[in-house]
Amino acid sequence: MPTIPVDKADLFERLGGSYTTEEFDKLCFDYGLELDEDTTEEVEAAAKRGLPAERPQLKIEVPANRYDLLCIEGISRALRVFLQKEEAPRYRLVYPPGGEKDLLTIQVHPETQRIRPFFACAILRNLKFTERSYASFIDLQDKLHQNIARRRQFVAIGTHDLDTLEAPFRYEARDPEKIKFAPLNRKEVYTAKDLMTLYETDRHLSKYLPIIRDSPVYPIIYDAKDRVLSMPPIINSEHSKITLNTKNVFIDCTATDNTKLQIVVNMVATMFSEYCEEPYTIEPCRIVSPDGTSHISPDVSSRQVTAHASYVNSCTGLSLSAPEVSTLLERMSLHTAPSSTNPKDEIIVDIPCTRPDIFHECDIMEDAAVAYGFNNLPDIFPKTSTVAQPLAINKLSDLVRTEWAMAGWVEALSLSLCSHEENFGFMNRPDNGKLAVKIANPKTLEFQVVRTSLLPGLLKTVRENRSHALPIKLFETSDVVFKDPTRERQTRNERHAGAVWCNKTAGFEVVHGVLDRAMRMLEIPRISATDREAKTGYYIKEGDDPAYFPGRAAAIFYRPPPAKVTGTTSKLDASLHISHPSDLAIGTLGVLHPSVLEKFEVTYPCSALEFNLEPFKR
Repeated sequence: MPTIPVDKADLFERLGGSYTTEEFDKLCFDYGLELDEDTTEEVEAAAKRGLPAERPQLKIEVPANRYDLLCIEGISRALRVFLQKEEAPRYRLVYPPGGEKDLLTIQVHPETQRIRPFFACAILRNLKFTERSYASFIDLQDKLHQNIARRRQFVAIGTHDLDTLEAPFRYEARDPEKIKFAPLNRKEVYTAKDLMTLYETDRHLSKYLPIIRDSPVYPIIYDAKDRVLSMPPIINSEHSKITLNTKNVFIDCTATDNTKLQIVVNMVATMFSEYCEEPYTIEPCRIVSPDGTSHISPDVSSRQVTAHASYVNSCTGLSLSAPEVSTLLERMSLHTAPSSTNPKDEIIVDIPCTRPDIFHECDIMEDAAVAYGFNNLPDIFPKTSTVAQPLAINKLSDLVRTEWAMAGWVEALSLSLCSHEENFGFMNRPDNGKLAVKIANPKTLEFQVVRTSLLPGLLKTVRENRSHALPIKLFETSDVVFKDPTRERQTRNERHAGAVWCNKTAGFEVVHGVLDRAMRMLEIPRISATDREAKTGYYIKEGDDPAYFPGRAAAIFYRPPPAKVTGTTSKLDASLHISHPSDLAIGTLGVLHPSVLEKFEVTYPCSALEFNLEPFKR
């Protein structure tokens, strides 16, 4: 969850009172926040030593879905309403003196559909910035970029001094060689292509370059005199940068996701609309789409839903009337009104644009419970009695883990992400592009794909424990992930069990024995590959997995009971001969190939085993 640092004195001034650390910690807890740190003592200690120090800060941990609490403005506003020191604000659009015909217009060009198709904007008029509110304005944008915008991948925010620009504006997408402007904090003019080179070594901006660098066109925003406002999602222009003296701010947002776009533009506009000459007012703009249609942005209207006091009471164990529930919801910044059809139970709730975290009546019930106080809710014995039980696959995994641990093997827990080379190249296994789920923009080369095998992680563990006394006996029972176009998420998890034996001799018979022990505990009999009469069991046959030494590799097959035949789940070579139509190729075992050991920097021979546990679920 994000941690928001706020100026302690500024926050207490906004709340209209002073609090001890314990009192403010309790207030945060009551509202569903957490006071992570109070830096007062550190600041005082630095001052005694004659060291320069910042003002004391409170670091507050907020829920990840409460984007309205990512700045001091939102936190103080929510807590003032919660303390019933003021009513929740109502945000509204205010048109220019000339009405709708005088709205600032932005023309969106068709080429933007190739790169960042969605656009939204807003204007804040007659702002009065202070140093702290200006810093908060910039910090909120960064918090939104890192949070809901997923490092500007989904949404990018630009803020500009409107008085330095001339309407109407244009949102275009152009060849990077044809885009020229002076970026923020620089006087020199660069082409967009040159900026990609310029910011390659920039610690802050370099991580955003891959978003558009390989695109044939880059998004760009111009005013009526062809002056650049920004090149999202990378950098704003120097010409329109905001300062402490800026009075009128133009906010632009470009996006690849329209839902997140509307949330972000509303958050920036509403949080800082309190500094406008007329608080909580926002001037809208007209956006003309490529197809000629137009709409007004932003949309700060509230959503109206119906809540029920009976539902709140059934979930919380309380006996509140509809007016009492309404009072609780008002403390959570939700406007309420009694229902005309059933005022004793139904409540009409206006959900402001700042609360996109509310989807269902259960979210409203949760807000009522927070306002009432979770510690104040009655302890009630459940009306129904249920007995929990583990998932079948987890019970199965625990059985295998227990048996292997009792046999003297050590359990490892390796990372689910690994490099592409470790997953395929190091294991001598080809990548056909249809197996591994790849990370779109990995932070390091070590985390490029989601593993499709447990063996790379086990071998890396062996490598890091080379000084350990031989033999090294490691195992793991965890999930691997495969692409699966038949699933809603296009992927599926498989629970695998894997083991690696490392010693001065290969020890094929050891991993074979480990397999036999696991199967015996699972009550899976061993059968002959040629026995077509056996109803269920497992057997091994010679395999050709390139991760193993030729002639020292085997494939594991499982024949499920007749009622359990569900089709093959294996990713083994389809050329392997299967003796029975229902037999499933579930895994491999053998002596690892020397080239595999060399790539993982393991200097002793190793044998390995890996098989799929999913077919054994009862």
